[in-house]
Amino acid sequence: MLVQLGAAVAVLAVTAGVGPTGRFDVPVNGFAAATTVLREGSPESVGLDPAPIEAAKATIAGSPLFPGAVTLLAHDGVIVDRTATGKAVRYADATTELPAEQQVPMRVDTIFDVASVTKLFTSIAVLGLVEDGKVDIEKPVSTYLPEFGVNGKATITVKHLLTHTSGLEPFIPLWRDYPDKAARIKAVMDHAPSAPPGSVYTYSDLNLITLGVLVERQRGESLDSVVTKRITTPLGLTDTGYNPPASKRDRIAATEYQTTPARGMVRGEVHDENAWSLGGVAGHAGVFSTAEDLAVLGQTILNGGTYRGKRILREATVREMLTNHNAAYPGNAHGLGFELDQRWYMGGLAGPRTAGHTGFTGTSLVLDPASRSIAVLLTNRVHPVRTNGSINSAREALASGLARALAVRPRQGPTAWYTATGGATLLTGPLRSTGPVSVSFAAFVDTDAGDSLVVEFEDGGEWRALPLRVSGPGAPEQEVSGLSGSGHRSWWTVHAIGPVGAPVTVRWRYVTDSRYSGRGVTLDRITVTDSRRILLDGEKQPHLIRPLGWGPKTR
Repeated sequence: MLVQLGAAVAVLAVTAGVGPTGRFDVPVNGFAAATTVLREGSPESVGLDPAPIEAAKATIAGSPLFPGAVTLLAHDGVIVDRTATGKAVRYADATTELPAEQQVPMRVDTIFDVASVTKLFTSIAVLGLVEDGKVDIEKPVSTYLPEFGVNGKATITVKHLLTHTSGLEPFIPLWRDYPDKAARIKAVMDHAPSAPPGSVYTYSDLNLITLGVLVERQRGESLDSVVTKRITTPLGLTDTGYNPPASKRDRIAATEYQTTPARGMVRGEVHDENAWSLGGVAGHAGVFSTAEDLAVLGQTILNGGTYRGKRILREATVREMLTNHNAAYPGNAHGLGFELDQRWYMGGLAGPRTAGHTGFTGTSLVLDPASRSIAVLLTNRVHPVRTNGSINSAREALASGLARALAVRPRQGPTAWYTATGGATLLTGPLRSTGPVSVSFAAFVDTDAGDSLVVEFEDGGEWRALPLRVSGPGAPEQEVSGLSGSGHRSWWTVHAIGPVGAPVTVRWRYVTDSRYSGRGVTLDRITVTDSRRILLDGEKQPHLIRPLGWGPKTR
């Protein structure tokens, strides 16, 4: 069975629970077996190459963007790596480092304020209401919260809130402009949208604050109680919840030293000022968690909503949760709560079904159903100040490290040519031809949209690009001058017609911009012919190819 999501097609359907372990080039359809439970193992135990994982970890350990970090990588139900690096608490205030003996090192079980990753818990709580028949996501929010349906919001649906297409602006300073919780909630209910509902994608905390109120109203209990009863307790997430107890403070990573409001060094209380002003429990922020707890949540989603025999969502609900409902807003793919296919932090794991979320404090969770993989990065990047800068490079490095650890098997023979870096050139020749040159090869391309593999020939000292005709799942339908793309996870067959004359030199050049990368490019079955004979058989004559930045790989 073929399943199409967006522009990419999963070309091989594999029965749940029997997917090809360790493979990137054989995407899996469906959920993992419901019995899959995370267990400890090594990268090698599930067919992964440990080198890219170690390289990604080295990048994170050496990053100046945060005092410390905890990472966890899992594949096919196995935790293949978990690491703690740096400090959970390093500063006394905005500028003063604590004495070395007073600094607190990161541990693999350090508890983090996960910030907007909280939105996933709220979304799951909402979908639980849908399953219980208490909420219809296509109905106006005012059906359930009548006071919300004012100032142009009467047509905003629950789905608009889940997909950030309500037209509500990203943020209003509730903590500063309103005196108490009741006034702050009323301000959200009263607030007018800045764009017509359904007309734009605007990521907004107000959407999830509203959904948190909706959950409380429909369940008749507080949001934290709902999340505890229906998510964290069934899944055994003992370190996940709002307003962590003082007994766990020593394991909690510090966030920001705040002067406005005057909170001092924030540790063990939610960093987000609006969530703090709402008592630490809100739909958009407030959850604290560990890397392992988030991995269990991720595996629950990969399992289709169940873990250790406890089901928190039906398979059909999870499938809808991971389906793009924002096709009208290119670049902003979004399920019901989960973000989808975001290269900037999902790196080489990005694809139409790849789901995740980030948090302002320096957190991210990435789930790749196509390879049944999980990447968790938790940092305290706002410690001691929020101006430390973006950590997207670290997020992307970790996810790409896991993607590159997964195998892409050569199309023919024992090895293929591979590169993950820009500026790489694979050069032939010169080859003596007696007619038009035909170039053919197989390519496995997983790149950012700004990166491209071009095939060029030398013409009087200048290099000219050959037009490429490409076939295969997810391949461009028209003739192109360069190859780029992600999510298809399939080998392409590529043909090009070169110049007439002798000698001819052909090169494959991978060009990257300064933005995000992906898993990289793999080439195989390189053949150059003219009208009479084979000029180059890459399988039999690899010595005629000069690699600069490329290397032979068996996987």
